[in-house]
Parts: sequence; C-alpha cells; structure tokens
Amino acid sequence: MSFLELFMIAVGLSMDAFAVSVCKGLSVDRLRPKHAVITGCYFGGFQAAMPFLGYLLGIQFQAAITHIDHWIAFALLGGIGINMIRESRTEEKSCPSSFDMKTMFPLAIATSIDALAVGITFAFLNIHIAPAVVFIGITTFVLSVCGVKVGNVCGNRFGSRAELIGGMILIGIGLKILIEHLVAEGGIFHG
Repeated sequence: MSFLELFMIAVGLSMDAFAVSVCKGLSVDRLRPKHAVITGCYFGGFQAAMPFLGYLLGIQFQAAITHIDHWIAFALLGGIGINMIRESRTEEKSCPSSFDMKTMFPLAIATSIDALAVGITFAFLNIHIAPAVVFIGITTFVLSVCGVKVGNVCGNRFGSRAELIGGMILIGIGLKILIEHLVAEGGIFHG
C-alpha cells in the first residue's frame, strides 16, 4: 500500500470524527485548548486503536463485523444526536460535562466503527500495522482539533441553535453510514 493510499484512508476515516468535532466546537461557549486536545485524543486514539483491534481479530470475524458496524454507528450517533436536540431546548448548558468520558467515549466508538473493518482489511493485505495506525491516529487528531475550532467559530455566529445543529449533524452522519452500507450490501434496496 502506498503512502498516498494510506493518507486517503486516514483522511476518509477521519471525516466522521472531524464532523463530530465541529459539533463539539459548536456546543462550547468559551473554547479552551483542552477542549480541542481532549477531542483530538479521544478521536485520534480510537481511530488508531480500532484498526489495530480489527487487524488482530482477522478474517474469522469479518462477516459479523461488516454486517453490524453500520447499525452500531447509526444507533450511537442517532441516540447522541437526539439527546443533543433534546438538550438544545433547555436553557441550562454545561460545557465541561460535554467533554467527560461518558460523552466522549460513545462518540469516539461511533466515529471509529468503520476503522475496525479497515483493520480487518489491513490483515488481508499484510499491511505493516504499527505505522499505519499511528498515521491514522495522528491524522484524526489533527483534523479533530481543527474541527473543534471551526465549530466554535461557527457556533459564536449562530448562537443558541448550535446544539440543535450539532444533533442534526450527528443523526445525519449516522444515517449516511447506514444508507451507504445498506446500498453497498444490496440491503433493503435489493430486489
């Protein structure tokens, strides 16, 4: 696998994390560097760990993971998005709690489910896994940190609707993952 191919995979895997990072930035009234670093560490760490785990699982679990990864991502992102929309209707907002482990852990899992399947593919292709996962993790970290900043700048312009927009984006990402996989598999659209 060439460096360009690995770069394209890393960026592709990072896009969901970037979009969710933008949502996190939207929900912050006063952005602190730790918000961006926490987001980058969770998303970059999971984007590196999941392909490594997938690589270790190997081909014996490929069929099971491929058939449910989109449902898991859809359920997690959809649930979190609905919760964000519900919270957008209340006046009370707590920025520090939105970056705690209870919030960040499911987001990190949801945005890295596809990376698990990529790791299984890496096992088939005999990729040198250590440099690949480090590169994917660093790419995701950088894009996530940038996403938090972009989201915060947009959030300051759009005011109180930021959390509503963020929730809608998360639900949209979940639907996108689900539809892409169902269409690719022939899923519900197969005649």
